Parts: sequence; C-alpha cells; structure tokens
Amino acid sequence: MMHSPRDARAELLALGARGVDWAAPSRTLLDPAHARQAAVLVLFGVLDSTPAGSSAPVAGDLDVLLQRRSATMGHHAGQIGFPGGGVEASDRDITATALREAVEETGLDPTGVEVLGTLPQLGLPVSNNLVTPVLAWWTRVSEVAAVDHREAVDVFRMPVADLLDPGHRVTAVFHRDGREYRSPAFQVGEVLVWGFTALVLDRMFDALDWAVPWDRQRTVDLS
Repeated sequence: MMHSPRDARAELLALGARGVDWAAPSRTLLDPAHARQAAVLVLFGVLDSTPAGSSAPVAGDLDVLLQRRSATMGHHAGQIGFPGGGVEASDRDITATALREAVEETGLDPTGVEVLGTLPQLGLPVSNNLVTPVLAWWTRVSEVAAVDHREAVDVFRMPVADLLDPGHRVTAVFHRDGREYRSPAFQVGEVLVWGFTALVLDRMFDALDWAVPWDRQRTVDLS
C-alpha cells in the first residue's frame, strides 16, 4: 500500500506515541554514570524538487533531513547523520535541544517545524551520549545549508523511497577493539548512511511497516 505524505505524518505521530524497541543491547554505554544527554532532530517533509523514482511503499516526494559531519570532528567524523547535539542548560526540554542544534547546524526556520513526539533514548558509546530522537514534520520548508563547517560540510534532504529501495540496503561491517560489528546501512550513490543514524532509520522503517525485504548478506566493509 502506498503511504501518502499525509499518511506518513500521521504514522510518524503514532510512532512517537508508542515508541520503538531499538533492540540494540551491544550499544550499552561505556560510562553511563557520566553520559551526556543529547538529542537529534529526525525531520521529515515533502521534497520541492524531483521526487525519487521508486516502487517503495511511500510517496516519492517524502524526505528526511540529513547532514555530513566534518572530517575534523572528534567523534563520527565524516559520517552522515541527523542534526543534533548535547543538552545545554538554557534548553527548556529535549525537543528544544534538537531544534536549537538543527538551527545552529542547518539554518532551518524552527517556526516551520512541527514536533511530532520523541522516541526512547539510545546509547551511543563512542561519544558516551544518551540520545533522544525527536520526530518532526516540516510544515513550512525553509532553506538549509551547512552553517558551521567545523561541524558539518553538507546538508541535504534524502528521499525516503531511496533509502527503502532494496538495492540501496547493505550491512555495514566494521571492527572495534578486536571485535566485529554488523549493522544495517544505506548506500545511495556516494552517500553511505551507517552507525547510529542507520540504526534509527532501520528500526523506524520496520516499526512504521515501510520497510521492504532486502539482502542482508550484501555487505560494505568499513575497516
């Protein structure tokens, strides 16, 4: 069944209310007593350019906001991710953190963003963060770009249909501390989404019943 943008917004709203089981026990925090609270903005909307050509179960013009982190960042350098960052004392709540960080990193107009809800926290051991994904919908689109190149070098809107395309799904294989890890990933042209961001998207797509079966034996070696 094809999900229109209006359907997608309603389904995301419902997902924010019921939550997601991340099923990621290997992501236990290395130092939970000193973990930093953080948030990311998972912002969906409708593309104003040529939609993706795909047989995915969502409208071709449904998109999600992503950015490429600077190669000089201390953690997750060069990776594709959601806008976001750590909680500051001035933030009234976790959604304010996600919106503030998105404004600082992408320049979006927050008055055109509707917060739909939050998903359960997910531990990110590499940077020792407890991250809350904040679901949002773009009610009025504003221009975005990499504002601070010390943090991000590119900001773009990725068609969700491209992420769901089975030909763009891979398993990322990487090694850390002598152990091998495997996680879902998305390879769309030269854009590789893996790690925390890919895990969030993968679990969300499953929970939303948007996912399309794909070959989990097709791998990308990141070592």
